Amino acid sequence: MADGRADGSLRAADGTDPLLLDNQLCFPLYVCAKEIVNRYTPYLRELNLTYTQYITMMVMWEEKRVLTRHLKERLYLDSGTLTPVLRRLEEKGLITKTRDSRDARDLVVTITPRGEKLREKALRVPGQVGTCLKGLRQGEELRSLLREMMKLFQK
Repeated sequence: MADGRADGSLRAADGTDPLLLDNQLCFPLYVCAKEIVNRYTPYLRELNLTYTQYITMMVMWEEKRVLTRHLKERLYLDSGTLTPVLRRLEEKGLITKTRDSRDARDLVVTITPRGEKLREKALRVPGQVGTCLKGLRQGEELRSLLREMMKLFQK
């Protein structure tokens, strides 16, 4: 609960200003996400992928064949973002898109042999990026951070 003050400012119950940048959870998450994507960029350039294309391919390497609505849910992307990503991946010959025979409103995305082959090159990327992340040990520390961050978005 915030308390109003004579000067019109608000303070949280603990006396902190809720609008100070240093008091925001969103800001360090934003900075971290931006910096991590920047660290991926040179390695993904070698694969001719953007970060969004890369995470899409990660799902494709795992699942081989998926509905676009599943990709949207899994990647937290909207249609306006996912549609051009899929178009570019299809142009590169990494995936194919077809209408679902059971429901023509759904698109089925399938990885191609060329897309599968790209996985071999992509296997280096996590290790390359890991060397750029200072102060984060691999193993349990990383798994713990992943678990905590995913709790923020669990449905």
